[in-house]
Amino acid sequence: MVSAIAKWYAQASCAGDPGRVHSEGRAARFAIEEARESVATLLGTRPRQVVFTSGGTESVNAATWGAARHGPGRPIVLSAAEHSSARESSARLSQVEHVPVDSSGRIDPAEVEEIVEKCFAAGRLPALVHCQAANHEVGTLQPVDEVAEVCRRNGVLLHVDACAAAGHVPLDFEEMGADLVSVSSHKLGGPEGVGALLVRRGLRVEPLVVGGEQERARRAGLENVGGILGFGVAAESLAASGGIEKEASRARRQTERLREIATRVEDVELIGDAERRLPHILCLAIGGLEAEPVLLALDRAGIAAHSGSSCSSESLAPSPVLEAMGADPERSLRLSVGWSTTDADIDAFEEAFAPAIEQLRALRT
Repeated sequence: MVSAIAKWYAQASCAGDPGRVHSEGRAARFAIEEARESVATLLGTRPRQVVFTSGGTESVNAATWGAARHGPGRPIVLSAAEHSSARESSARLSQVEHVPVDSSGRIDPAEVEEIVEKCFAAGRLPALVHCQAANHEVGTLQPVDEVAEVCRRNGVLLHVDACAAAGHVPLDFEEMGADLVSVSSHKLGGPEGVGALLVRRGLRVEPLVVGGEQERARRAGLENVGGILGFGVAAESLAASGGIEKEASRARRQTERLREIATRVEDVELIGDAERRLPHILCLAIGGLEAEPVLLALDRAGIAAHSGSSCSSESLAPSPVLEAMGADPERSLRLSVGWSTTDADIDAFEEAFAPAIEQLRALRT
């Protein structure tokens, strides 16, 4: 991927505007459309359904905006386990109806239908239902197919946030039954600052970003050609025979080992579903310790981790996802593996984790 992007920027044509008919512009257009085809192949759709964006957050915002304008004044249905881009964009545009989640972070399709029917009875059929393909903090897979059936049966648009899942588990847009799907390049090994919104064939929604006719008038602004090219290369690699399965098998093996190492330590438990989860994400509850000292201790050992606590991000509030699940965000630890994670990295975690927890607990007593 890096070499493909470097090769592109080394060419004189790299400065070409893909909307122009000169040779530089045609070269840029060819690079974009080749990448669009690769992304479409990975996600089980046609290239025409792929709209490139600046990333997953913009894609989610664009889906919410388009649906809200498609059904003005109507409520939006989602759970507290959705990403903040879905929660906040929905609350800004409409009344929000919340679906509860269980202790693993999963929604119940029957409860989605109950809320949809309640809104319909009140004369306000929802404009949109949000349903993640999988949770971005604990990795729990959602029952997307069943929620899609609920939405089809009731004539409601469905947006699936697949940013955490795309490239890690197989996804087929045409079979999923969703109207809109958001994906992010960097979550599947591509460059930052690029993503895509998949739009169901025949659905026309107002664009979020206006001021130009790019992306067939569905998203204005000069395209990030280098980023899109890198996105396409990453998608092509994963779409190759056995690509996702191979990556998922390696990631599952590594996170299972991380889990085994971590839960050897007293009062450390898994948060989320042990089986029906993304292969590369692991969330742990650490009894008796707040997240910040654990994160700092691991960082000193060269291990970058995250937490749902307010101390570990730019937010001043703890994770609403973990709170909705009944877990304590201030004592959570989120670990993830990527395409560059090696078994030596897991060895380093094994060497650092137990001593760090024991030392921090000793200091507290």
